Amino acid sequence: MTESFRRSGDYENPYQGAQQQHASSPVNPEWPPPPAYRPSAEQAGGGAPTALLTEPVAQQPRSRRRPRGPVALLAAVAIVAAAIGGGTAYGIQELTGSDTVAASSSTSTNVVPSSQKGTVSGVAKAVSPSIVEINAASNAGSSTGSGVIITSDGEIVTNNHVVAGASSVKVTTSDGKEYTAEVVGTDSSKDLALIKLQNASGLQAATLGDSSGVQVGDEVVAIGSPEGLTGTVTSGIVSALARDVTVSTDEGQQQQQQQGGGWPFEFGGQEFNGDTGSSTTTYKAIQTDASLNPGNSGGALIDMNGNIIGINSAMYSAAGSSSSNAGSVGLGFAIPINTVKSDLAKLRSGSQS
Repeated sequence: MTESFRRSGDYENPYQGAQQQHASSPVNPEWPPPPAYRPSAEQAGGGAPTALLTEPVAQQPRSRRRPRGPVALLAAVAIVAAAIGGGTAYGIQELTGSDTVAASSSTSTNVVPSSQKGTVSGVAKAVSPSIVEINAASNAGSSTGSGVIITSDGEIVTNNHVVAGASSVKVTTSDGKEYTAEVVGTDSSKDLALIKLQNASGLQAATLGDSSGVQVGDEVVAIGSPEGLTGTVTSGIVSALARDVTVSTDEGQQQQQQQGGGWPFEFGGQEFNGDTGSSTTTYKAIQTDASLNPGNSGGALIDMNGNIIGINSAMYSAAGSSSSNAGSVGLGFAIPINTVKSDLAKLRSGSQS
C-alpha cells in the first residue's frame, strides 16, 4: 500500500487503500477487517500511537514496507490463552520452560518435579533423601530423633533435646548408610542443634524455605523417624501460627525425658509429656495436624513445593500422660525455618548454650 498526501485541511481516510485492496483481492478470513473509522489517539491507548494502528498523516513516504500478517497476532493470542486457561503462573511457567513457580505460601522454589506437583508422594520422594535418623547415647540412656541435611558434606539441623548430653551420635541416612556425627553447636533457648557427619560427601541437601509466608490452611508434609520407624511420612495442614511453646533448657531434664522418647513442653499454662523443670525457654511455633510422635523431633515440616518450613519439635498429648504412651492427637509444633536460618551462624561458630 502506498501513502498519499493531501493539502492541509483535507481529510484522509487511512484505510481507503486497504478497502480498495480488499475489494480487488480475496480476503484472508484470518485477518481482521479494517475499522470503518480512524481510531483516535485516546482510543488507541492514550499514549504514543502504536505501529499497527496509526501513522502520522504528514510523513515522508517510507522506503520499506512493514510486513503484516497473522503470525504476530496468533503468537500473542497463544500466550494470552495459555496464561488464562491454566492459571497465570502455571501458564507462564510452561511457556518459559521454568521449573520455578510462584507459591501461595512460603517460597518460589519448586523442589518437586512438575509431574508430581502438589502431591504428598511427590514431596516425600523429593525430600526423603535429605532426612536422617539420629541415635544419641549418653550416661542417662539413649534417644532417637530426626534431622535435616543442609549441606552436601553432612551438616544436619536437629533439636537440641535430641542430642543434649550425648556422648556419641550415630546418623542413618535414607539409603541405610550409617555415619558417626559430632555436635558442632547447640542453642537450648531455641531448642536447636547443628551436628556434622564424619567423612560424608555427595549428600542431598534440603531446600530451606521462607516461613514468613506460611498461612493457616497450607498443606504440609512431615518426615521423620517416629519410634525408630525411619522415613515415616505424614501429612496435614498448618492449623495455627505463632503458638507460644515453652520447653526445658535443663540438660539433665532433657536426658531424663529422652529415655521415654517424649519431650516435655508447656502450652497454654499446662505441661505435656512430663515436667519441664524450672529452667525453660519459649519460642513461637507453627502448629500442624500432621501426625507427630516420639522420634519426629528434629525432622522436617515441608510445604507442597518441597521446601523445609519448620523443624518438628513438640507434640501434644493428654495432660497427665507419661512420655512412654504419648502419641499424636493432631496437635504438633515446629520451629519456623526462619528461626533456624537466623541461628545458623551461631551454631556453626561452635556455640554451646
